[in-house]
Amino acid sequence: MRKFIYLCSHLCVQVPLLPIAVLTVIPLAVCPSWRPWGAADIPILGNPGVGQWIVIIVVAYTIIDTVRGMIDDLRHGRVGVDLLAVVAIAATVAVQEYWASWAVVLMISSGEAIEEYAQSKAESSLTALMTAAPQTAHVVRRPGVGVAGVNTGDGSDGSSDDRGDGFRKVAALPSSAASGSSDAATSHYDTVAVESVTPGDVLIVLPGETVPVDGELLSGSATLDLSNINGEPVPRGVFAGARVMSGAVNGSTTLTMRAAEAARDSQYQRILALVAAAQDSRPAVVKTADVLAVPFTVLALAIAAVAWLVSGVPTRFAQVLVLATPCPLLIAAPVAYVAGTGRLAKSGILIKTQDVLENLGRVTHVFFDKTGTLTVKQPQVTRVEMLPGAGTHLNEDHVLMMAGVVETYSVHILAKGIAKAGTEALSRLHRRFEEGQRLCPQPDADWPGHGRDYPVVKHIDEDAGKGISGEVNGHKVRVGRLSFAASSEDGFLPVERIVPGRATTDGDRRSGKQGEGRLADEIRTRFGMLAPDEMASYVSVDGHLIARIVLRDVPRANAKSALARLRGLGVAKLSMLTGDKRSSAAIIASEVGIDDVHAELFPEDKVAAVTTATVTPSRGVTMMVGDGVNDAPVLAAADIGMAMTDGTSTAASESAQVVIMNDDIAAVPRAIAIARRTKRVMLQAVLAGLALALIGMVAAAFNLIPVVVGAFLQEAIDVVSILWALTALLDRD
Repeated sequence: MRKFIYLCSHLCVQVPLLPIAVLTVIPLAVCPSWRPWGAADIPILGNPGVGQWIVIIVVAYTIIDTVRGMIDDLRHGRVGVDLLAVVAIAATVAVQEYWASWAVVLMISSGEAIEEYAQSKAESSLTALMTAAPQTAHVVRRPGVGVAGVNTGDGSDGSSDDRGDGFRKVAALPSSAASGSSDAATSHYDTVAVESVTPGDVLIVLPGETVPVDGELLSGSATLDLSNINGEPVPRGVFAGARVMSGAVNGSTTLTMRAAEAARDSQYQRILALVAAAQDSRPAVVKTADVLAVPFTVLALAIAAVAWLVSGVPTRFAQVLVLATPCPLLIAAPVAYVAGTGRLAKSGILIKTQDVLENLGRVTHVFFDKTGTLTVKQPQVTRVEMLPGAGTHLNEDHVLMMAGVVETYSVHILAKGIAKAGTEALSRLHRRFEEGQRLCPQPDADWPGHGRDYPVVKHIDEDAGKGISGEVNGHKVRVGRLSFAASSEDGFLPVERIVPGRATTDGDRRSGKQGEGRLADEIRTRFGMLAPDEMASYVSVDGHLIARIVLRDVPRANAKSALARLRGLGVAKLSMLTGDKRSSAAIIASEVGIDDVHAELFPEDKVAAVTTATVTPSRGVTMMVGDGVNDAPVLAAADIGMAMTDGTSTAASESAQVVIMNDDIAAVPRAIAIARRTKRVMLQAVLAGLALALIGMVAAAFNLIPVVVGAFLQEAIDVVSILWALTALLDRD
């Protein structure tokens, strides 16, 4: 009930004519023909009573306000088509149908209120993004806090107790601070407008607050809700040094961060810029609807004039016009498209203009980048191959876990995949230990994975482009290229003769560089050949090569189903564009279900491929899906460029018209499905509304619908068409 009262009061504030029209019914009903001034006929109007004069005054105000709105529309390049409403309300007064005049005023004002409600409902998802924008920030002003580099801890500023995060050690807070008093809290920071934050400022974000600007996390760890940015439902844990983005909601503990961007340049403001651009734009179909309202107006006036001329009754003219409503064109069409834009935003899909929504529904050819779009962003471990004859009691999980431990410290492209697989292997080893299995003999009980202890890592050293080495629980581990992993500490590759089923011995070793190439080939042969799309890192433990870890670019888990849904939506052609080797591209293409593969392409070749498809006659609409950064040229070449991001990169890509914020390839067919349903709902609402209005006008021309009833019937038609347009908000794809 409270919500209903708030809604009514809000609508009355937005549409002040509504309460005036409602109150006007009182004098019209109580004293319609009371004339304290006596007989005083006025041309056309006759001699109205007090109640009728009040209606005339309200009508005059309504006409003036409507004409002012029409003029404003014309100034902004839109066709002012409220002429029907002006003529209809004037006609009812001219024929002295004052109850009909009041009904039309009520319908106009309530129609504006319905439009206001429908527009706000359609924009609800977009408005939620807007209202969540941070307005203030807590800037730390305590001594010893400043921009990076002010206190380096090298003693140059007279202090050697810098913690390395821009803070000096300070004495413990007094008891009042510990108890959470406001005085203690305000002594830590000043609350300022978010526009006042400058790069380098140290900020405090309290529990449940929104991160005001992009920056770097100074706290040890934090939990952030990124749902406003990329729709990610599960909060993400981040650690010191990580990037934190404006718009993320802090978890249950206070975090400290250093601002890296001003508010206007931060991530959330880029998102809001996209949303604002989409809201302010008008798709071509809505502009066409505005134009179509003009012939509809001419048709309505013609029907009304013919009805008057044939019947000879002026009232018939008013009867027809009160039913002539262009609202299905003027309101239902834009409401449907704003609702569709809101649904896209709710799904983590942002568009720059509503014209994109129109074109999305007509996509017939989709190009995909391979790496990072159809596949995951880093190569993943597919298997571990133990070297035949290596004579080790370690298994695949031991190898993965030890390699993963050292790769955690590497920046190599394969490191993240191996580190992830190593974490999973450690969990399996712990689980097996808890179940009572002891897979290694007692002398080797210090191998990682035994018991609940995590491995102790020392002496990490990375040789760029070759590999990384380290000590794990006292065992020397090397991971990388074959020559690096198998080499001794002096950097030379021992020459070993490996006999299947037998461990190598010192007697098998041969000195000399001339044997290295032959030995490397022999090792690779014993491992077996790699597939065209596979790559490998070799692992040695305590100087003995024991295994290789095979990785490959793997498709996203839902890539095949997403592409299948695109075909189900009628997208005629799916293509892959990649600079990768043809053999590797063909494997991924076959796994996800793409037949048209363009491989070994330079950026200009990708642009040429898309441009050729774009200019082909009867081609439909082309769309390119990529990461929005290195695919910028080809994204711009397509009719629609769609950038897939995870919310941590720039959303407002200059070259992409659509930005997927949740890095989910399933959003591609979902965007097309939403666009198509939005257009379908819009057409249904417009055609149904216009058909009902036309039937009503013809019936009124034959005097089947009284003028007062027609006014209320017209409002019912508007409500039906607008509510139908709002069904574009429903998730029925």
